[in-house]
Amino acid sequence: MTTHIHPTAVVDPSAELAVGVRVGPLAVIGPRVVVGEGTEIGASACVEGPTRLGKGNHIFSHACIGFEPQDLKFEGEEVFLEVGDNNHFREFSTVHRGTGVGGGTTRIGDDNLFMAYSHVAHDSQVGSRCVLVNGATLAGHVEVQDDATIGANSAIHQFCRVGRHAYIGGYSVITMDALPFVKTVGLKAVTYGVNNVGLRRKGVPRESIKHLRRALRLLLQKGLNTSQAVEAMRAELAGDPEVDFLIEFVLSAKRGFVKALPGRRGERGGSDPDGESGGASASGVSGEPGGSGADDG
Repeated sequence: MTTHIHPTAVVDPSAELAVGVRVGPLAVIGPRVVVGEGTEIGASACVEGPTRLGKGNHIFSHACIGFEPQDLKFEGEEVFLEVGDNNHFREFSTVHRGTGVGGGTTRIGDDNLFMAYSHVAHDSQVGSRCVLVNGATLAGHVEVQDDATIGANSAIHQFCRVGRHAYIGGYSVITMDALPFVKTVGLKAVTYGVNNVGLRRKGVPRESIKHLRRALRLLLQKGLNTSQAVEAMRAELAGDPEVDFLIEFVLSAKRGFVKALPGRRGERGGSDPDGESGGASASGVSGEPGGSGADDG
């Protein structure tokens, strides 16, 4: 493979381009950018450094990758963006470098899809195989774990976590941690049970999905506080790796986690974590009805 740079592109002499890199018309690659083998940078896309891109990434037209953070505390200190392999950054998506007070580095794993107008702010950490749908926004210092999906025009508050295999429905506002393996939806976010379809698509065993449904029922619906629920999950379901991960996630939550259900106590139309009808509501973020749109992802 040969490297191809369009004659109208601007590439800083300090940038390092591996074999097979393609740079489209009017694209701009700034100083201290390292681009891995087979990566394609589309027309009018911009990449600023210090940024390191792995192999096989595709940066589409007008995406802006590696720009300075939008943080008033940033004073020009040396900060970084690190991106793994085989990621797709669609049109007008934006990813910013870290800040000195926030660890200094924004990191993105492998095989992610960042759809048009999605945004990853400074110091955020995104795992692998995640999807940020059109307009999804991560504030600074957000952690998105592997295999998560964040729906269109949803916003994740600073320092929040989105757990493994989580599904965030479109137009949601997440101001606390979103539980792994769970669908979380709404302007006042509520949980809509285990992400059954998404877990099956990713090959999670049916027995583990069954255990997760039981664990979520203990956590959200059995009248137990968090400590009691964790002890009950350990007593009944210990040894299942997915349940063990859920327990660790709950125990490590610094901002709390979304645990409201989509119906106030005694109201019709609520649902429990097993997907059955009912009116019970757990404490946590206000449990107002979340409406439709909680499809598995």
